[in-house]
Amino acid sequence: MIEIVDSELFNNTGKSPKSDFMNNRGFTHEGLRLALKLKEKYIKKQPLIVPDDHSKLLMPEHLLNTDIDLQILEDPLPLAMVASRDPDSPMSVSAAVRMSAMSERTPLIKEVFSMLGQTSKHSVVKKCVDIVTESAFNPKIIDKVHNNAKQFVSLSRKRYTEALKENLRQLIDGSLSPRTFVAEFFELSEAGNLRKDIRKRLILGLLNSDTIRPSIKFLFLENLELLPSEIRVDIINETLNSPDRPSLEAIKQELAWIRLETPSMSVN
Repeated sequence: MIEIVDSELFNNTGKSPKSDFMNNRGFTHEGLRLALKLKEKYIKKQPLIVPDDHSKLLMPEHLLNTDIDLQILEDPLPLAMVASRDPDSPMSVSAAVRMSAMSERTPLIKEVFSMLGQTSKHSVVKKCVDIVTESAFNPKIIDKVHNNAKQFVSLSRKRYTEALKENLRQLIDGSLSPRTFVAEFFELSEAGNLRKDIRKRLILGLLNSDTIRPSIKFLFLENLELLPSEIRVDIINETLNSPDRPSLEAIKQELAWIRLETPSMSVN
């Protein structure tokens, strides 16, 4: 999909357009570059960040809120990349809905949108695309799809939160292995698009808990790199600055090593 648009974007002159140039097909060079960056993030399993604010994870609510200016992320190509590549259905369908409501809708943009139903792994995206395209992009239908997407995101987050609670219960009673618990914690918190403060609070609570075995806490430390740098720094800061306790001694030592191995990380 990106390769097709790349060809269309440059096929007139063979020269790259200016960064803020939008051709008559509705795409920008900056949008293409961002789409390719997002593709790399998905390959490396890195979280998506709100443009110009590296402390905030990109959430479905950002995509569904038309009052938020997402800057170059508003370009159809980055939205199409999220809709087709994101592993989590709430993010994918939110990107598709945002793209469906674009005011500048050229024939090529419509074609790219229609392809999302084939390229996305999520059935809810296919359903969204089918409804919108069959209505010929009827604004009233798009509004209904938008409202349904909001409800879908809300219900999905509740299900992921309940799954996290159930996993914790199973971990405590011994029916879930520590490694599986930690792996699914990161998968579920990412899939559920938990807010940054909630994700941080959950991890800090586990690291500071006297009922969680040290081996489980070390598994969390091994996976800290899966979090945005802002959250990692907050977790390290608050854990290192917390009152000394025997149960935290080894954790603090390990975090001190992480700090030494990451000199660019600003830790107080």
